[in-house]
Amino acid sequence: MPNGKTQRAANALTAAKVATVKEPGKYHDGGGTGLFLRVDPNGARFWIQRITIRGKRREIGLGSPPGVKLADARELAGENKRLARAGGDPIAAKGKDQATLTFAQAVTEYLAGKSAEFSNEKHAKQWAATLHAYAAPVIGAKLVADVDTQDVLRVLKPIWEGKTETASRLRGRIEAVLSWATVSGHRAGDNPARWKGNLAELLPKPGKVAETGNHPALALSDVPGWWRDLEGRDGMAARALQFAAMTAARSGEVRGMTWGELEIERAAGVTRATWVIPAGRMKADREHRVPLTAEALALLESLPRMAGSEIVFFAPRGGALSDMSISAVMRRMQEAEVKAGRAGWLDPRSKRPAVPHGLRSSFRDWAAETGIDRDMAEMALAHNVGSEVERAYRRSDMLERRRSMMALWGQFLRGEKAEGNVVRLGA
Repeated sequence: MPNGKTQRAANALTAAKVATVKEPGKYHDGGGTGLFLRVDPNGARFWIQRITIRGKRREIGLGSPPGVKLADARELAGENKRLARAGGDPIAAKGKDQATLTFAQAVTEYLAGKSAEFSNEKHAKQWAATLHAYAAPVIGAKLVADVDTQDVLRVLKPIWEGKTETASRLRGRIEAVLSWATVSGHRAGDNPARWKGNLAELLPKPGKVAETGNHPALALSDVPGWWRDLEGRDGMAARALQFAAMTAARSGEVRGMTWGELEIERAAGVTRATWVIPAGRMKADREHRVPLTAEALALLESLPRMAGSEIVFFAPRGGALSDMSISAVMRRMQEAEVKAGRAGWLDPRSKRPAVPHGLRSSFRDWAAETGIDRDMAEMALAHNVGSEVERAYRRSDMLERRRSMMALWGQFLRGEKAEGNVVRLGA
C-alpha cells in the first residue's frame, strides 16, 4: 500500500504546472493535506485547503499564485492540518491575525499577487488607478471583512450614469479584490460587489444607461469660446486636452502617446506629420493613422520632454497622465464659468457639463452639419465603417483627405472662417 510520500509523488502539483495551467477546474496536490489549486473561468487562481475542523468539513483560502508559491501553500496547509489534529481551529486563528486588513491593503496585496497575470504594465496600472481613485476614498480605510453592499453602492452610484464603462469595470475589480479576500480568509460570506442577483437589482443595467447616457458634448456654438478658454490655461493636462480636441482622439490614446508614434515627412518645403497609433493601444485593436495639422504639430514641438521617457504627455512625477487629470481641466473650466455667473460649457441636450470624451461627439456633429463625408468622419474617430466584407476590400484610410478635414476642424476650433466649400470633402 503506498505511503504518503508515494501518493504525493504520483499526484503532486509542480511549480511549472501551477505557473502554466489555465483550464478551469480543481487541481489537487495530494499528500493528505487537502490542498488544491482552483482555477476559475475568468483565469483567477486560488490555493484552497479542504480540511476537517472539529468534525466539520471546511475550506480555507491560502492566497493566490504567484504571490503564494507552491512550497509556501504546502507549508501553510501542513500547519493547518497539524493544528486541526490537535483540536485547534486554523480559520479562527487566521481571523485573529488578519482582522485589521483594510480594503486599501487588500487591493495592494491582491495586485502584488496577480501582477504576473496582467497582459501588460498599462493594464495593471489601470486596475490600480481606478481602485485608488474611486474606491479608496470611500472604503479604503474600512476593514475588508466589513465591506457590504451599501459600501459598494456608495462607490459606484456617483459615477454609474456619468462614467458607466468605468463604473462597470470598477465593480468587477472590487468584486475580484473581495473574492480574493474571502478565499484568503480575510472575510466571509457573499460578495457584496457581485452583479447577478445582487447589484443588478439595485443599479440600472450598464447597457441601458449607455444607450441614454451619452458623454456630454459641447454645443457647436460654444466650441470657439471653449477653445479660447482652454488656450489660456497652463499645464500638461491642458495641452493634452487641446491635442485630443485637435485630433478627435480618445483620451487614453492621447495620454499613452509616445514620441516614437510620430512620423514627420519634409519634402519640397512641405511638412506632413502623422500620428500612428499601434493596434495594441486602440479600442478596435487595429493600427490607426491620425493626420496632424500644422497647429497640432506645433503644439507637440512646444512640449518639454522628460529625460528617459518616451511619453509625450507625461505626469509631473513621471509616466502618463491619468484620465482624471484631463477631466479635471474641463471641470475647472466649467467651475470658473459658473463662478462668473455663466451657464458654462453644457451639453445642449442633457444640460450636463461637457466632458473630454464628448469632444468626439462635437466633432461628429460638426462634420454632419458641414456636409463632410460620413465614412471619412467615422474613420477619423477610428470607428468601423461598412460591413466586414467592405472593410476587407478597402485599401485606403483616406489619410490625405482626412488631413484636409482636420485642418478645417482646427479652423472651426479657433473660430476662423473656412475658405471654400467644405462640402467638397464629401464629394
